[in-house]
Amino acid sequence: METVLIVKDMRKKLTCMALFSVGLAFSQTDINDIFAAGVEDAEVFLNDYLAPVSEGAVYALSTGWYNTADAKPLGGFEISLVGNFTSFKNKEDKKTFVLDPNDYQNIDFVNNPGTPRAVSSGLGELEGIAVMVEANVGGTLVQEEITLPAGLAAEGLNFIPSGYVQASVGLIKGTEVKARFLPKIAYDGASVGLIGFGLQHDFTKWLPADKILPVAISGVIGYTQLNAEYDFTGNTLIEGEDQRLDLNIGTWAFNAVVSTKLPIINFYGGLGYITGTSETDVLGTYRVTRGPFASEIYTDPFSISQKVSGVTANVGTKLKLGFFRLNADYTMGDFNTLTFGVNLGFR
Repeated sequence: METVLIVKDMRKKLTCMALFSVGLAFSQTDINDIFAAGVEDAEVFLNDYLAPVSEGAVYALSTGWYNTADAKPLGGFEISLVGNFTSFKNKEDKKTFVLDPNDYQNIDFVNNPGTPRAVSSGLGELEGIAVMVEANVGGTLVQEEITLPAGLAAEGLNFIPSGYVQASVGLIKGTEVKARFLPKIAYDGASVGLIGFGLQHDFTKWLPADKILPVAISGVIGYTQLNAEYDFTGNTLIEGEDQRLDLNIGTWAFNAVVSTKLPIINFYGGLGYITGTSETDVLGTYRVTRGPFASEIYTDPFSISQKVSGVTANVGTKLKLGFFRLNADYTMGDFNTLTFGVNLGFR
């Protein structure tokens, strides 16, 4: 009997949840079904399957820290609603990974067994790839055919969204502090929220001719922490209790920024370096009910860690109409991100 490595409605849930934020895209993988292949193979597969999602998430959460290099004066402030869309449409190397049966103890392809080939990552669209889980049980070879899951692109979604509220306040001598926040959002067994803090310093504020210079140059540092959780207890293939996925992503962004200093419309750009980690904990009790590993019980089986770093560059523009401001920019890196901001500010 054919089973499914990830439950049939995974991609439908992925599409719905990704509309909230990047953290929820992770949360829709029903990890419990994968234990039909054994805990060791489950860990190997999920590490490769989720790695591009982790990387895209780090890039998504590292953007949006600035919309000008001109730091606010003492008492100046700005409150922003920021939305990011991190694209992977043309990133074929992120949408697939090579599954080599030699790296697995119990998994091989149904067609042309033993031959490594590309399968879908959590961002991908390859569907209908069948593998055989087989193992000797009491001297008898037990087999179970399973179908590998596709990812977000199979539902026509080619970007990772993220969003938050961000506030900036000017201090003295070109220094500006920032904070970002997404309150805990809960939906269909999942929850996600984030918090972050940043610092910007305008070096041109130290120059005697600062007020007549047409440009500003700043350094910006920002840290973002995202926490998400998804409870998937109750699947028929894998019984158990308190089955859940906990995701924690932390990112640092370091940027050098330059911008014009005009009254209404301005342009800005920056060069940056990002670094981040993600930790995905698979928690709870898992009792396999079918296949060669039937009757196996796993408790808090494993954690998946990913580290990401890279160089970015961006260009953007900002329109200022009194207290109301709009900005948009495009950040280029291993993942490219389009950012929009709606801002209310003073000074």
